Amino acid sequence: MSVSADPPDGGGGVYLDYNATTPVDPSVLEAVLPWLSGEFGNPSSSYAAGVAAREALEAARGRVAAFVGAGSDTVVFAGSGSEADLLAVRGAVLGSVSGPEDTESGAGGAGPHVVTQATEHPAVLAACEELRRWHGVDVTVLPVDRHGLVDPAAVAEAITPATVLVSVMHANNETGTLQPIREIAALTRERGVLLHTDAAQSAGKVDLDVEELGVDLMTLVGHKMYAPKGIAALYVREGVVLHPVVGGGGQERGLRAGTENVAFAVGMGRAADLAADALGRGETVRLTGLRDRLEEQLRVLLPGRVHLNGHREQRLPNTLNVSIDGTRALSLLPLLDTVAASAGSACHAGRDRPSPVLQAMATGTDRALGALRLSLGRWTTAADVDTAARAIAIAADHVRADVS
Repeated sequence: MSVSADPPDGGGGVYLDYNATTPVDPSVLEAVLPWLSGEFGNPSSSYAAGVAAREALEAARGRVAAFVGAGSDTVVFAGSGSEADLLAVRGAVLGSVSGPEDTESGAGGAGPHVVTQATEHPAVLAACEELRRWHGVDVTVLPVDRHGLVDPAAVAEAITPATVLVSVMHANNETGTLQPIREIAALTRERGVLLHTDAAQSAGKVDLDVEELGVDLMTLVGHKMYAPKGIAALYVREGVVLHPVVGGGGQERGLRAGTENVAFAVGMGRAADLAADALGRGETVRLTGLRDRLEEQLRVLLPGRVHLNGHREQRLPNTLNVSIDGTRALSLLPLLDTVAASAGSACHAGRDRPSPVLQAMATGTDRALGALRLSLGRWTTAADVDTAARAIAIAADHVRADVS
């Protein structure tokens, strides 16, 4: 299965914000459209239209599962990555006890305990805070080093007899830093603790295999991998007990009530096939080369002013987060009328304050405010990179001149 050579029309210019969202691949759109028109059956219905919808839904589930080396019965569809994270985190903790009222009498006489880390996705941090506030769950948020890495030894030290879950994202959405998930998984498995990883940003950029990584729960998001917004998936290892994110009907193994979004699930299944094909044809190497070309161009055009945020080696092949001396990203971005990029995470767009991720990495306020996230994708070319580098350099010089 080949990727479309022609990108969707995004209004012109160079798009370098693939970590915020990806265009819907034309092949994905082609797969989705029939399920928004003639094929409208409810997958829970027993007549022909419902059976067809159920078969399409299960085929999509199998494709997403195969993409991460799992069996089809281990994938639960959700409406967003944040919802999938909530199901994983809250679901694992509340599923570890007989009822929410028992969260104060877990192992060793203490309530359940969760371990996460400071640069985690806000959805995971919010779920942990909800558990702490409303269910008395003990939460440990581990620090990261200046590259954004959490130390596996710190994870091991944080685990107690009451720990039921560790949640550490696979790759950071702002810096691209890849966490040592395999090492952490070895520690959690040895201690009988569940491990969840949000791999939304990693899908289609690096290989993902749940058995190789050793994780029990993994979040995938459709609109980060060229499928529509409004669809995500959670891998749940066989035997893991979760409390439902939505109660009611028996859909999605009873973990998420509500009629399934067949069309978008089909789209995510097609996107998973396309991502696997792209990885097999060397997408990781291609993106790495373009990312490094972009950084080198910026360093040449802005000598001594460009500073990398994140780990130089252990990061996503498509992500370049740099701070440019003498600029603030939110002053620079409006001047980039031909380049779409972001200041830190898109979740913080429009706020002239340091990114919490860069603050956790002790980057420093000035450097954090100057951080620009440039994320490449399926249709990024060398010409795009060169055009973007020149535009960024011109804008950075203009901002610096205004400041001085």
